[in-house]
Amino acid sequence: METILALSAILFGIGAFGFLARRNLILMLISIEVMLNAVNLSLAGFSWHLNDLRGQLLALFVIAVAAAEAAVGLGLVIALHRNKPGAGVADLTGLRW
Repeated sequence: METILALSAILFGIGAFGFLARRNLILMLISIEVMLNAVNLSLAGFSWHLNDLRGQLLALFVIAVAAAEAAVGLGLVIALHRNKPGAGVADLTGLRW
């Protein structure tokens, strides 16, 4: 159990560092996905350790949220790229109505 939680913490740390250190929108989205996968790993680990399937069910909901986040995030990236090719995170305010 300790190794699963340690791996989950390492993955979450890598994702958090990647999100905070990058200015590329695609790499920021990938970092968020790594953090969500770390949470899924810890949920599955606790579910296995406690012999309870609720953690795995919650992990399925997290996967659904991650898919929706990826779809919305990629939509924003495409909209930003159409308005201004080569734009970065600071240019997201230009998408306001």
